[in-house]
Amino acid sequence: LAPWIPVVGLEIHAQISSNSKLFSGSQVQFAAPPNSLVSFFDASLPGTLPVLNRRCVEAAVMTGLALNCSINKKSLFDRKHYFYADLPAGYQITQQRVPIAVNGSLSYSLCIDNKMSQMVTKTVRIKQIQLEQDSGKSLHDDTRSQTLVDLNRAGVGLMEVVMEPDMCCGEEAAAAVRELQLILQTLGSSQAVMAEGQLRVDANVSVHHPGEPYGVRTEVKNINSMRFLAKAVDYEIQRQIEELENGGTILNETRAFDSKLGCTVPMRDKEGKQDYRFMPEPNLPPLILYDAKSLPANMNHQQVINIDWIHERLPDLPSVKREKLVEQYGILPEHSFTLLNEDGLAEFFETVVKQTQMKPKKVIGWILNDLLSYLKQHSLTVKESPVSSFLLADLLNLLEKKAISSTAAKQVLVELWKGEGKTPLEIVKEQKLELLQDQKELEQICQAVIDGQENE
Repeated sequence: LAPWIPVVGLEIHAQISSNSKLFSGSQVQFAAPPNSLVSFFDASLPGTLPVLNRRCVEAAVMTGLALNCSINKKSLFDRKHYFYADLPAGYQITQQRVPIAVNGSLSYSLCIDNKMSQMVTKTVRIKQIQLEQDSGKSLHDDTRSQTLVDLNRAGVGLMEVVMEPDMCCGEEAAAAVRELQLILQTLGSSQAVMAEGQLRVDANVSVHHPGEPYGVRTEVKNINSMRFLAKAVDYEIQRQIEELENGGTILNETRAFDSKLGCTVPMRDKEGKQDYRFMPEPNLPPLILYDAKSLPANMNHQQVINIDWIHERLPDLPSVKREKLVEQYGILPEHSFTLLNEDGLAEFFETVVKQTQMKPKKVIGWILNDLLSYLKQHSLTVKESPVSSFLLADLLNLLEKKAISSTAAKQVLVELWKGEGKTPLEIVKEQKLELLQDQKELEQICQAVIDGQENE
């Protein structure tokens, strides 16, 4: 039999990093008391009107430019009708017909056979990026057999990034989303913390034989972890293949990923295409953007958004940062990926390099093998590290000056992890690590290193 070809496309909802919601002045805050951040418009009281948030538009334009999209100078808002308890208006304001950005691309890298030294770069096409409202949140109380509604999230600004079906496995999907997450965080357009629901992924999965049309697809909804995304996609691919090989058929349905069981489960079918009764949003005019050429003379810059102005202020994207790390410090490309994948680790590394005489290639070993492994073992972030960049630099200076041996440096690092506020020099004295001719010479060299003096 001809092999099966899996096809994976993604729809990603990223919460825009903004102080207020997309169409109201309500504050945006994670884990606030239920229904404490709800305006009259969020609750859909009669007579309330939407007012577009400038910050949200700028974030969408910035994201579109970073993903190589064409920015539409004229985009439109639409109403998408569906009825659910956490959507009080009975419709969502979105951009169905003419979104703010179209036709982009995202390059991402992944390992071959889980080997960091063997990486391949792939590209997924971006169909569009659209602005839309988030819905509220339904809280199910099984004990009392009731559902409570929290509208704090209702109306929060979202960017929906629609990726074309250019991927073929869970690893590719996870790698693409991780790269998108890094870009969003670099831009500041979204904090993209999946654990807080700021980045939610829907995966569309199908399989077919070579030369045949795409198979019937299923949609796995609201995946909130990179690891779960990879598992959900791979499971769904295998499930569909087994179903078809056993003579079954694939239903066009929505499924959820059960992380405890490690499988996808049915939620609802899509036998008939749902009629959302899209219509133009009557309370919002077309969104008009400008560039340097089209900007009218004597226009108040506070009342318009200039695409070129935003483009000029784009920061270095993760791919550029990796290239600079490799070029500036002579580290391996795979190490640059690790530095950027951990929040704050690249900054930690560069701070240590600036304050130590040790070569960056040696520093990276201590950062990845000792610091990062300890942090992962104790489920700590870089910002929560008991060993600061300054303490690690002091320790590496002692080692580079041959005041202590590598073995002794490991012992000192173990003491530093305790977070007792001691310096490497104090620990060396306390542990009586007599590794040179005598203790007096050791103390002199250690003090010289701390003082930043040369001592031959």
